[in-house]
Amino acid sequence: MSQTSSSDQNDRSDLQTPLLPPPVKDPVDGDSKFEKLCIDDMLGKYCGEFGFWQKKHFILASLAWALEAFHTMVMIFADREPKWRCLDAGGGPDSGGCFPDATSVCELKPGSWEWIGGPGSSTVAEFGLICGQKYKVGLVQALFFGGGMIGAGVFGHLSDSRLGRKGSLIVVCILKAIFGCLTALSPGYWSYVLFRILTGFSTGGAGLCSFVLSTEPIGPSKRGIAGMSTFYFFSGGIAILSGIAYSFQTWRPLYIASSLPSILFLVTVLPFLSESPRWCLIRGKINKAMKIMHNIAKSNGKSLPEGIILALDDDVNDNKQSNNKDAESKEAITGSIVDVLRSPVTRIRLFLAVAINFLCSIAYYGLSLNVVNLGTNLYLNVLLNAVAEMPAYMLTAILLDRFGRKPLAIGTQWFSGLFCIMGCLLKWGGTLQVVQMICGILGIFGMAGTYNLLFIYTVELFPTVVRNAALGCATQAAQMGAILAPFVVVLGGGLPFAIFGGCGILGGILAFYLPETLNKPLYDTMAGMEDAERACTVV
Repeated sequence: MSQTSSSDQNDRSDLQTPLLPPPVKDPVDGDSKFEKLCIDDMLGKYCGEFGFWQKKHFILASLAWALEAFHTMVMIFADREPKWRCLDAGGGPDSGGCFPDATSVCELKPGSWEWIGGPGSSTVAEFGLICGQKYKVGLVQALFFGGGMIGAGVFGHLSDSRLGRKGSLIVVCILKAIFGCLTALSPGYWSYVLFRILTGFSTGGAGLCSFVLSTEPIGPSKRGIAGMSTFYFFSGGIAILSGIAYSFQTWRPLYIASSLPSILFLVTVLPFLSESPRWCLIRGKINKAMKIMHNIAKSNGKSLPEGIILALDDDVNDNKQSNNKDAESKEAITGSIVDVLRSPVTRIRLFLAVAINFLCSIAYYGLSLNVVNLGTNLYLNVLLNAVAEMPAYMLTAILLDRFGRKPLAIGTQWFSGLFCIMGCLLKWGGTLQVVQMICGILGIFGMAGTYNLLFIYTVELFPTVVRNAALGCATQAAQMGAILAPFVVVLGGGLPFAIFGGCGILGGILAFYLPETLNKPLYDTMAGMEDAERACTVV
């Protein structure tokens, strides 16, 4: 009897046991046994902030800066005014013929002189951009930067939304290669202008996509010095371009030679780059983001323990972690420049970043373009100018984590502004021209350091969801400054130095109103940044 009862009880127990085990909760659904970490915390605790994976990824992604240098600075060589020579040995100022002492070919009779290197040596020689047509040289250069301004805004938005950082970089490399090669086939001036605008459009998004892609997977303690190092690739690209231009001293082959590296980058480098885990996270692709984090840890000789899951910063900081909020974190979180303007925290930051980038760009590009007026070897000048910027990058990188972003942004701009004003106060010409040249070099030195610093500073001022959109606006402002720079240079005398000096001083004053971001986390969402700002205000 007892055996029968025991058997019946076991049967009833089996009937009460479900045929399938209960479902395991998704870790992002708030199960307490899972530890939620934001990306910065996961990098610092388990993956490594700047290990082998990040170093390799940083170098490969930053090579895109050299491509941007090729497409931007090629105009210095392609649009140069070549040297000329007389076709006849006689003549004088009153003869109507050619005389070697003439300061400009505009003083000479047509047919009495020729360009050294032939009409194909530059666009100026082939399209006749001299005398009354000389303004067209500045026009095509300004329109190139105008195209870059539009491209920075477009690709800044696309890299935050649909395409992502890597996807946007792929698109801009394809476009740069196509439009760069088509520029070499331009039959006339206006087709040349069109292709330069289109090249500028694609180039405008290359730098910001490369910068964000290379720095977002790096931990906060190493991100600053790594971000400051990206401009070595830009300066290195300018130095390499001077060698390419020396080898191809006619403008059509030069454009092809400077565009082919974009194709090589597309084929040999981009396949080995990974998408940013931060972008994957805000787009709701948590599994993909976790896979990237596992790859980072594995390559760095580390491993992620069980029970660790990525989460957005506002989710991590929310102690309640309600189911509704967890469900929302699975969806793609998007943002736009409108969201930046709506928030009182980011709105002021955006206005200041835009203004400072605008002023800095006028001074940087203006001082750089002024080098071509020295009258010495152009190829050597460009090479030395690129090399001279590198100590500024090194110095700011060393001081960045010691003094912080804000004091360095103020100091470098005032350093540049001071020497530019000194150059303005000196009389133009004579022996003092050498002193003015030194003031200009020191002005470039300070502004190059600022220009480098502003990228990492702008990245840290905005959350992931709108980071590239905000950086795109800042880059657009810089492109506007670059558009104005050639027109400032043509004013001549000491006035350009006064304008460049004023830009440096005013930019330093505006930087006083920016917050310090040294050792602060990279926030993922607007809510996360606003919560942190409110917490700091309460304290």
